[in-house]
Amino acid sequence: MAAPDHTVLEQASEWLKAGRRIAIATVVETWGSAPQPIGSQLVIDQEGNFIGSVSGGCVEGAVVTEAVDVIAAGKPKLLNFGVADETAWKVGLACGGRIGVYVEPVV
Repeated sequence: MAAPDHTVLEQASEWLKAGRRIAIATVVETWGSAPQPIGSQLVIDQEGNFIGSVSGGCVEGAVVTEAVDVIAAGKPKLLNFGVADETAWKVGLACGGRIGVYVEPVV
């Protein structure tokens, strides 16, 4: 679900207060045609619930899956998606651009 950044961070705060383990995914790089600008965020809990957007929907599923792993491992990860990347085609990033998404656990 896409939401303004302040709503995403408010939700992160609420989930933390409720005892949920979360990760925040942030767009840190774009090149060419990218569906969301640098700084766009997605908050994910340990069960895969999420709010926000890093790609307008085209790679959110892959980011959520990676974020659940990041939460479990407790280590951040940099994800890259681009039109030339086979994974990007699988998840639907066919907009012709590239994005970098940094996923970090919140402890």
